[in-house]
Amino acid sequence: MGFKEKFQDYQRPILGILSVIGFFVLWELFLTYVVTFNPFFISKPTLMVLAAKKLIIGGELWKDLYISGRAFFFGFTAAVLVGIPIGIVMGWRRRVALALDPILTAMYASPLVALAPLLIVMFGVGLQGKAILIFLLAIFPFIFNAFAGVRSVEPLLINVVRSLGGKERDLYFKIILPSTLPYLVAGARIAIGRGIVGIIVGEFYAASEGIGHAIAWYGDMYLLSEMFVSILVLMIIAVAFTEGLRWAELSIAPWRAGQETR
Repeated sequence: MGFKEKFQDYQRPILGILSVIGFFVLWELFLTYVVTFNPFFISKPTLMVLAAKKLIIGGELWKDLYISGRAFFFGFTAAVLVGIPIGIVMGWRRRVALALDPILTAMYASPLVALAPLLIVMFGVGLQGKAILIFLLAIFPFIFNAFAGVRSVEPLLINVVRSLGGKERDLYFKIILPSTLPYLVAGARIAIGRGIVGIIVGEFYAASEGIGHAIAWYGDMYLLSEMFVSILVLMIIAVAFTEGLRWAELSIAPWRAGQETR
């Protein structure tokens, strides 16, 4: 295998890493040589590396991630378990879609983040309130993407299964779920971002711990390097989740690999 073939196989991580490195190099050079650097308004990568080392060694970062991660896990898992079945049933049963689509669309379009104070009053500032907020923000991408995936299923495939004596269960597990997988992965990518927003918003308001509270506290104390480190950690986690979903999709549906190289 030549260099060109090897690069083709690994061009996604290589180009991604190079673009990230280039971004931080330009950030450092711009603040060092182009403008006057003021640590009260912005930070730069060299200072962020020192802050990250302090947070990692001190353990504050791991503690905040554990607290926020628990809420994200419960809220996101509930969104998957509830949202996907609802979307599939809506796509398969027209009357269910007609009944639920207006109210779900209205809820999806509404600023659910504004409900954070109400949820905190109702469920408190602990795990339950944050998990419910994450659930409300993350469930709708699963519902609507599963719905769109079911509606895109080729009718010929359904007719073939039925003509061969397939039952309703066969249609769901052999036709509908595999066909909607790309839609579910796309919905999960959106839901991850919305869930992380839910963590930050839920902990901004009244929480006394967690990564969202840490970001707010560092900002109030003008510890901008620590604040940027916390934000970048959330971004890295989101990218890791997204790449994990992509890997899982290619493992379950290997025929998608050819489409990714186009």
